[in-house]
Amino acid sequence: MKSRRTFIKKAGLVTVWGAISPALAQSGLATTTQIPVMGAEEIGFSQQPLPYLYSALEPVIDALTMEIHYTKHAAGYTKNLVDACAGEKVDTSKIKLTELLGRISTYSIKMRNNAGGHYNHEFFWQSLTPVRSGQTNKPSGSFMEAIVNQFGSFENFQTQFSDAARNRFGSGWAWLVKTTDGKLKIGSTPNQDNPLMDLSELKGTPLLGLDVWEHAYYLKYQNKRPDYIAACWSLFNWEVLERRYKNA
Repeated sequence: MKSRRTFIKKAGLVTVWGAISPALAQSGLATTTQIPVMGAEEIGFSQQPLPYLYSALEPVIDALTMEIHYTKHAAGYTKNLVDACAGEKVDTSKIKLTELLGRISTYSIKMRNNAGGHYNHEFFWQSLTPVRSGQTNKPSGSFMEAIVNQFGSFENFQTQFSDAARNRFGSGWAWLVKTTDGKLKIGSTPNQDNPLMDLSELKGTPLLGLDVWEHAYYLKYQNKRPDYIAACWSLFNWEVLERRYKNA
């Protein structure tokens, strides 16, 4: 027990459950999947631990896909973002990631791809929560009212968002954003672009983003992207999304 406590202290994980990594959780040091989620506005330049186990999103997203997605694809974007910032003299202690994205057109393609890739994945992990057995996974309160007012019904919103994800040619993301005039808007972006970028056709504060790159779903769904999209509706963390909506 003493060596175990020493290890945890050295890792800086004594008091913050949100800092427990999936690797530690898998090893048995963490026994819960209900780890607090960091707010989207706090996304910085480093990769944060997942707020749940690799297996927590099954059966919708299998553990192997989750592990590869997080430790290889997303980690690669973070590493390359750090490299790009060093190469382009970006002082990450003096600029927020959202500010950098807001003027991404002034940076290299490497910066664009990896800043977007890093932000999008950190945002995505926080948008998901383990499947809640026996519960209807829908928003509530003012956020639900805004969805119904904008799209006519929650079902219409689901259809339009799913269509945006399904119809994005090649790799990319589907988004729900809140525009500067307070309206909700659905759209998609190619590759690792996002609505915070100054060169994006879709602009607004992201509330929900769905990864439709093949690496996000191919092991389980192969070429059946619509099946993956339909299944993900049971994973969206509406509590987090409503907080984003209120803060946007």
